[in-house]
Amino acid sequence: MKKKVILLTNDKLGNGAPELGETLLETFFVLLKQEDELPAAVFCLNRGVFALTESSLASLHLKELNDAGVPVLACKTCIEFYDLGDKLVAGEISTMKAFVNLAAEHEVLTIG
Repeated sequence: MKKKVILLTNDKLGNGAPELGETLLETFFVLLKQEDELPAAVFCLNRGVFALTESSLASLHLKELNDAGVPVLACKTCIEFYDLGDKLVAGEISTMKAFVNLAAEHEVLTIG
C-alpha cells in the first residue's frame, strides 16, 4: 500500500444500504491502519470529505492514520461546497493540485 494514494469519493463504501456502507468504510480503514505498509496518502473529495467529520465512524481511523504519518487531505473546494470548514476532526484541507501531484507519483486506489 505504501506506493498508493487512496482517493475517497464518498463517506460510505458501495451503493447499498447507507448503514452498511458506513460500516464497510470504517472496517476498511480499521484494517488498513493495521497493515505494515501504510498508503502514501488519503485524499478525500466530493462526499468523501464527510468521512473527516465526527458524523463518520471512519473519522477516528483516518485521524489515527494521519497521526501515524499518512497525509489525510480534504479537497478545499468540496469542504467549501458542503460548508464543513469548522467540522473536520481528521485530516487537513488541501487542493486538487496536491492530488494531481500525488497521482503523478503514486498509483491511485479509488474507493467510495
